Amino acid sequence: MPNSFLSRHPDVLIFLALLAVFPLAVTILGEGFGLGLISTSFIKTLGKTLCLCLIALAMDLIWGYTGILSLGHFAFFGLGGYMVGMWLMYARTREIVVSSAAGALPMTPQELQDAIATQIFGVVGTSELPAVWAFAGSLPAQLALVVLVPGVLAFVFGWFAFKSRVTGVYLSILTQAMTLALSLYLFQNDSGLRGNNGLSGLQNIPGLDGVGQDALSVWFLWASALALGLGYLLAHFVVSGKFGSVIRGIRDDEARVRFLGYSVENYKLFVFTLTAVIAAIAGALYYPQAGIINPAEIAPIASIYLAVWVAIGGRGRIYGAVVGAAFVSLVSTW
Repeated sequence: MPNSFLSRHPDVLIFLALLAVFPLAVTILGEGFGLGLISTSFIKTLGKTLCLCLIALAMDLIWGYTGILSLGHFAFFGLGGYMVGMWLMYARTREIVVSSAAGALPMTPQELQDAIATQIFGVVGTSELPAVWAFAGSLPAQLALVVLVPGVLAFVFGWFAFKSRVTGVYLSILTQAMTLALSLYLFQNDSGLRGNNGLSGLQNIPGLDGVGQDALSVWFLWASALALGLGYLLAHFVVSGKFGSVIRGIRDDEARVRFLGYSVENYKLFVFTLTAVIAAIAGALYYPQAGIINPAEIAPIASIYLAVWVAIGGRGRIYGAVVGAAFVSLVSTW
């Protein structure tokens, strides 16, 4: 169609084409399904880089286009990782407990849960499954929590901050304080998420024992590329048209936009919550490739690095955020 979204934004089509070619080339050259010229560890690095590009894209929406310098978006990234990590660790531990009891009398559901809890939480001196793990045995529930937990946190935080008309550096300090508070809470053993030990063994996907890491790394690379492509489309859709003009107006002159009758706080709240959810999805894809997550990942310095990536690529340009994050990630890895 001559007036379609992609025809009006050919740069989006170019980006998506390049993004499709990238994982295809890596698959052909990789160890899992191709020529073996690219190692599995480097394919995981590339997959994690795509996830970092996705959270950088979210940061560009909230900072580059809406003018809110959030120093807390890595908290949402980490929460997404924790939500999916709980299922990965629970389901994997369940497999180990069941296989170790093979040949003996079948365990009752309560005995099975107690054995799983002992395996997971013995390292922090307890054998009880915390209440926050109530849905850890259900993949659909934990995937829903990947969106709901960070989304609700961002909505509640944003509601109080924006309705109080906190702006500028004061808002940045508040987001950083939120991140620090969450990090310090997760460091405690009674947080229910194993304190400083974090969640480990996340690279072992339950039910896929026969699939090697060389193949899994390629699968996650494609999943990360798909998420980045969809995120890029969504971001371009958000900043296009009237909505995009309003949030850019808020960035440039908030008082004037409010004088024109727009509900500035609602626009800010929507973008803040949306970008938190995008960051959480990026984290949910990142940590199974990293294999471990602990509270240090949510430290405020990580969110500062995120702002640096966007600044390097050029804030207010969606592709710039992707380029900046990819450049810094790959150079620092090298």
